[in-house]
Amino acid sequence: MMKRIRNAAAAALALVLSVSLAACEGQVPQVTADGTSSATSAKATPDLSEAQEKNIRKQILITLGAANDAKDASGLSARMTGPQLAIHSARIAIAQKTGSISRYATIPNDIVQTVIPTDSGWPRSVYSITTTTDDQQSKRLLVLTQDSARQNYKLWGVARLFQGTKLPSFAVPDIGAKMGTAKDAGLVMTPEQAVERYADVLTNGASSQFASSFADDELRQTLASTTEQVQQGISSNKGTQQQVFTPAPGAIQVMRSSDGGDLVVAQINLEWTRQAGEGRESLPANDQENALFGNAKATSTLKATYVFVVAMYVPEANSGKQVTAVGADREVVKVEAK
Repeated sequence: MMKRIRNAAAAALALVLSVSLAACEGQVPQVTADGTSSATSAKATPDLSEAQEKNIRKQILITLGAANDAKDASGLSARMTGPQLAIHSARIAIAQKTGSISRYATIPNDIVQTVIPTDSGWPRSVYSITTTTDDQQSKRLLVLTQDSARQNYKLWGVARLFQGTKLPSFAVPDIGAKMGTAKDAGLVMTPEQAVERYADVLTNGASSQFASSFADDELRQTLASTTEQVQQGISSNKGTQQQVFTPAPGAIQVMRSSDGGDLVVAQINLEWTRQAGEGRESLPANDQENALFGNAKATSTLKATYVFVVAMYVPEANSGKQVTAVGADREVVKVEAK
């Protein structure tokens, strides 16, 4: 009799758990009779379907669109996290002053590919590549992350893919890919090293000891051009400027490709300090900086903090290939007189 009662209680508990977990996005690995996860006791399969990914992305874009229309960032954290939350919150703050959201914030509704992992457990991530925008901007690489079984997927990062970029190959969604780690071996360098060394290249350019390990890319070209333009104005009044790029600790996502390398997406922060000479004031360098600086009192020194999302491909060891940045997004998030 007692045994039947215990069995009934166990069955009831199992029913309650199955109902509550079914409301979460994605699937929860089931535990088999021997205590192992079903995801590990058989061939691993994706925990998310293409239809589920589409619905998740739709909910994210609805939240994003509502925030943009209202120019109010207070609801973004429900569906955004990581560096993209910082970037888009800043874009809305800028829009409150300029009247419009940056065109670079556009995310198309449709995708050309999604990369869904087979990994069980959390945190987990999904990569999705959108179509081009209506105004023919480049495709976006979206990184969606889920921190636990009971939390929604959120938009962690967006990288605007560089023109002509060729991404590595991934398994189709029904088969699934494999998530990597910051310490993945068997590559020309670990993903963590790639991010650290790329930040050094952004800071020091051709003078970086790691410059030869990275292919030239659109981001580096754009930054060099911007820095040179600003330098012309600074030099005219004997001023100085300094840019220091630093990886954000732990802000890295890794997906292993079918080609043997890793597609890495990471947050890199920039502190850009500009000092005017000859008793002059250092002023914002663009409309975005000016919007965040507002009516603050200018001094001889100004520091602008930017958040970057950078996507790069780290090839396998002995491939003879360089690490290649394939996309990026960035926004100034703070401007202050020092």
